[in-house]
Amino acid sequence: MKNFTLTILTIVILSSNSADCHAEQLKPRVVVLTDVSTWETDDSESLVRLMVHADLVEIEGLIFTTGWSLDKTRDDFMQLIHNATDAYEKDLTNLAKRSEQTKHLEDETRQSIGYWPSPEYLRKQTMFGSKKRGAEHIGEGNDSPGSEWIIQLADEDDERPLWITVWGGGNTLAQAIWRVKQDRSEAELKRFLSKLRVYTITDQDREQKTPFSDSSHQWLRREFERDLFFIWDESAWKYQNGTGKKNWSEYETHIQGHGHLGSVYPKYKYGVEGDTPAFLHLLPTGLNDPNVPTHGGWGGYFAWGKGEDNETSCFTNCRDPQYSICRKLEDHFYAATFNNFAARMDWAKYGTGNRNPVVVIDGDVSLSILTRKSPSGTMVTLDASGSSDPDGDQLTFHWWVLSAAGTYDKPVEISGGNSRKATITIPPDSAGKTFHVICEVRDDGTHNLSGYRRIVFEPVE
Repeated sequence: MKNFTLTILTIVILSSNSADCHAEQLKPRVVVLTDVSTWETDDSESLVRLMVHADLVEIEGLIFTTGWSLDKTRDDFMQLIHNATDAYEKDLTNLAKRSEQTKHLEDETRQSIGYWPSPEYLRKQTMFGSKKRGAEHIGEGNDSPGSEWIIQLADEDDERPLWITVWGGGNTLAQAIWRVKQDRSEAELKRFLSKLRVYTITDQDREQKTPFSDSSHQWLRREFERDLFFIWDESAWKYQNGTGKKNWSEYETHIQGHGHLGSVYPKYKYGVEGDTPAFLHLLPTGLNDPNVPTHGGWGGYFAWGKGEDNETSCFTNCRDPQYSICRKLEDHFYAATFNNFAARMDWAKYGTGNRNPVVVIDGDVSLSILTRKSPSGTMVTLDASGSSDPDGDQLTFHWWVLSAAGTYDKPVEISGGNSRKATITIPPDSAGKTFHVICEVRDDGTHNLSGYRRIVFEPVE
């Protein structure tokens, strides 16, 4: 499977954003396919969380589709997306204070981290996708505004990949790819596919208990395995769904009723925010490169292999060891992701709140994954002394090895693991392998927010 590398570009942001030193990096591009409904409320919950993170992702599509419990789209359910945008509009003045933004770009097609999009921009990206569920509805006569929009977005002159996050069924995406396959050459189809990244929350383009062959997801994986970057999550969403339900009182206290967005955050019916990992995976936190599924992060952990259908291959976590690795990481990061959400809901309500620490490693202030090619058997000191907190909060440091992400499977010694400087002992037998060190920094402000940097060691002889 080829390596997919996200190219981060820089532009000048119009807003004043002295508190965010990462403001000149472009956001990840994301399209949401959602089967939002009143009888399965987790999509509406995830929409609220997405809206309060709109300064971190460029929301290029909010497309209403079908899913497990929705075999046909309904006009009244589309209003649920508009309700979230309307609430965002009312809270936007407060949210924008987080990055000291005072106005909107005239052209909002290339947004930097820290930029809050206008409600008008979001409404232009909201549309219907495929109105009927399943692989049988791919083909002539099944184009939709959503499938046509995906094609248009992927065709744009933009070096960033286009992430399609599938919260319900993905046949809107499948129809877009089918159309390009009919209308273009094989080389042009490959170029089109190379721009796409797909993250699906399970396989919902079918009724839950019916065969995978009913779903366009299987068609996508089977027909385009070599060319389409496809993540199939079966672990992170279940953890989020169940853990959110178990901790519902925290959502009642810190999310519901906080600003206008909090007022449209519904109580769960089955589980809480099962679709949220799809965009948590993309958030530019310094923790992971979303184009490398084995990194592991807020949105889960995935490795290449057979999916749950036992027929097609993709990046997945449907069985062990990936399933358990993913759950362990979700358990580690759950408090951080929830605190991040709660703090942002404070901003929505009050126009003030906590902001994340800025983690600086050896003077590098970016969010990039760092690499160290150090001789085996030596020691390397990493210095995070330049890290800071925009609110002046006290910081605590924790350095640890995310062992599942690397190829070296023995312990790695870290001295000073709870200080600003940590010394890594490069194992003498580690040459030619890799291990990943995470610098996790937490503040002592309300909700205890976290910042991260990942350092990949590639020991040499």
